[in-house]
Amino acid sequence: MRSAVSRCAAEHAQCDLLALVGMQLVRGLGARIGRGVGITGGNRQQRSFSSGQTDAPQRTPLYNFHRDHGGKMVEFAGWSLPVQYKDSHIASHLHTRQHCSLFDVSHMLQTKVHGKDRIRFMESLVVGDIAELKQNQGTLTLFTNDKGGIIDDLIVNNTSEGFLYVVSNAGCAEKDSAHMKSKLQEFKAAGQDVDLEVLEFGLLALQGPSTAGVLQSGLTDDLSKLPFMTGVTTTVFGVPGCRVTRCGYTGEDGVEISVPGDRAVELADKLLQNSEVKLAGLAARDSLRLEAGLCLYGNDIDETTTPVEASLVWTLGKRRRAAMDFPGASVVVPQIKGKVARKRVGMTSTGPPVRQHTPIMNMEGRVIGEVTSGCPSPCLKLNVAMGYVEPEYMKPGTALKVEIRKKLVDSITSKMPFVPTKYYTVK
Repeated sequence: MRSAVSRCAAEHAQCDLLALVGMQLVRGLGARIGRGVGITGGNRQQRSFSSGQTDAPQRTPLYNFHRDHGGKMVEFAGWSLPVQYKDSHIASHLHTRQHCSLFDVSHMLQTKVHGKDRIRFMESLVVGDIAELKQNQGTLTLFTNDKGGIIDDLIVNNTSEGFLYVVSNAGCAEKDSAHMKSKLQEFKAAGQDVDLEVLEFGLLALQGPSTAGVLQSGLTDDLSKLPFMTGVTTTVFGVPGCRVTRCGYTGEDGVEISVPGDRAVELADKLLQNSEVKLAGLAARDSLRLEAGLCLYGNDIDETTTPVEASLVWTLGKRRRAAMDFPGASVVVPQIKGKVARKRVGMTSTGPPVRQHTPIMNMEGRVIGEVTSGCPSPCLKLNVAMGYVEPEYMKPGTALKVEIRKKLVDSITSKMPFVPTKYYTVK
């Protein structure tokens, strides 16, 4: 991995075209994901889940901060967010892999689930084993519908303070909120003790190998005792009431910091005082997540996709599979040992970039699938993509063709992640 990163850094001057491609990709992502709902007042993030929509995109607590730092703002999932800063998207991508970058992800929906029946409530909605989570441990899981389709992917954390802390996607915020509230009414009508609280907090993602060194100086908690997918509520660089979760969307070691909205700028400024830290935007975030083989909701997974088709069987709790007590289990569980019409795979190629909706063909020229995400990899000097193919073509190393501008280009299936992940685990 390090040799790949070093090679990329040396070839940085050749990456201007890739940066342009990256910006075009993210503009496309924003258009496909669509608009979230909510109302903003000034710089304070506010969410109201009503039937109406506003014309203007919502603003995170760091909106003016981004503009002051040269952020190029675009609309993404109904929010105004920086696609990149003064550095190219490729430079930001490589800086994240070599040092660490600060991303504003305050557009994500943050929810607290209270009450003694909170675990039973959450397990009525998701595929994961929430009951097995230790205090301050979290897991990636999925909201599924009765047909086994993925409503959204989300992270559920079992805090030591007596509530579940849930982070889900901005583009699904209205849908997720309505889904949880509908189930909440069901539970309350049955006399169950559960309540929801939507947070008006900022969310900062500090990602990269330098993260622990940067953050530790502002914490009294020992980060070496905080492994991947665990969290703690603490004071960060003098800002109290922050929840630090060791996770992220880049494949690197990193944290997401939930911070009171009125102090988000203060915390961002303090993090940027360290020369290891640079601001990064949506373009780098997307290419980083794709190198890490991570799904983007609305592209790679949606309500027409089951966890088995999406190669996300590992999100299904063993107890939940045996009990078949999650939404859509009667569809999903038989698929595990049975057959499905398609599976998500990774792919690499050279030549022109591979984009969403690119047809995938076998060597005889028959269409056997479609690309869902793709971009040039800044660290591998290859095009990386993921998509769905007929199961017999999913074995790594299978030769395929992709159709780009009416020309057939050689491609090959690949294991994911494309770039090895570096999540921190306690040895």
